[in-house]
Amino acid sequence: MIRWLPLLLLALLATAHLLVPTDLFALDDSIARAILLELRAPRTLLAIGYGATLGISGAALQAVFANPLASPDITGAASGGALGAVAVAHFLAMTTPIALALGGAAGSGLALAGLFAIAGRGADPARLLLAGLAIALAAGAATSLLLALAPSPFAFYDQWRWLMGSLVDRGWPDAASALVPSAICGTILWCDRRAYDLLALGGDVAASYGIDPTSLARRTILLSAIAIGACVAACGAIGFVGLIAPIAARRLVRGHPGRALLPSALLGAALLLGADMLVQAGPPGRPIPIGVVTALIGTPLFIALLMRLGRSPAA
Repeated sequence: MIRWLPLLLLALLATAHLLVPTDLFALDDSIARAILLELRAPRTLLAIGYGATLGISGAALQAVFANPLASPDITGAASGGALGAVAVAHFLAMTTPIALALGGAAGSGLALAGLFAIAGRGADPARLLLAGLAIALAAGAATSLLLALAPSPFAFYDQWRWLMGSLVDRGWPDAASALVPSAICGTILWCDRRAYDLLALGGDVAASYGIDPTSLARRTILLSAIAIGACVAACGAIGFVGLIAPIAARRLVRGHPGRALLPSALLGAALLLGADMLVQAGPPGRPIPIGVVTALIGTPLFIALLMRLGRSPAA
C-alpha cells in the first residue's frame, strides 16, 4: 500500500491544482473551458513535469555521485540552466521556447560537467557542496550581470523568473518545449534503474555485469542537463525539490537508488504542485516566486540532512 502513496498523493494534488483555485462551475461553459484548457492545464502539466524532472534527475545524480547532496540545485545545474537561457536571449536575441530550452540544456550540461570534473564520484559531502555552491554562485552572478546589462528597463523583473522560478502565465508552447525533452530524458534515466542499483554495490560489481560506471555517469549528466535545462528555460530555477524528493523516495524503497527513481519523480511532482497551490493562495496581483516556497520548505530539511551527515562516521 505504501508504494502507491506517492501516486495517490499526486493524483489528489493534480485534481485540486487544476480545479480548485477557480470556481469553474459558476462560470459560463465556454469561459470555464477556456480557463481550464488555456490557463489551468498548461500550468498543472508544467508543475507535474518540472517536479518529476527534478525528482528523477536528483535521484539519478545522487546515485552517480554516491552522495545524497547531489541535487540539481546544489550541483549548480539549475543555475547553469538559467544562465544558458538568459545568455541565448541576451547574445543571440532568441526568445522562442525552443531556443531558450536549448540554451538552458547547454548551461546545465556545462555546470554538471564542471562539477563532475571537480568533485567526481564518491566525493565527500563537503567537497561536493563547496564545488556545487561555487558553480551555482558563479552562474547566478553571471545571470544577474546579463540581466543588468540588458537594454530593457524591465529586465530586472525577469530576474525573479530565472533565479527563483515561476509558473505564472505559462502556455502550451512553454509546456511543450519543457516537457517533451524532459519526458524523453526521464524515460531513458528510468530505463537505467537497474544499473544505478548495481552501481551502488561498487564499480567492480557494476563492471562485472557489463556496466561502465564512467559511461553511465556521462549519460546521466547529459540526460539530466537536457531535462533540467529545458524546464529551467520555461519556468526558471526551482530549488530543493530535487533534494527532498529522492531522499524521501529512498526511504520508501529501503535505500535502493534505482528503484527510487519513479517514486522520486512522483514525489517531486506532488511537491511542486503543492508549492504552486500555496503560491496561488497568496495576495492577488503579487505572485510569490515558487522558488521562495520550495526554499522555505526545503531549507530546514537541508540543514537537518547536513547535521545528520556531520554526525555520521562516514562523513
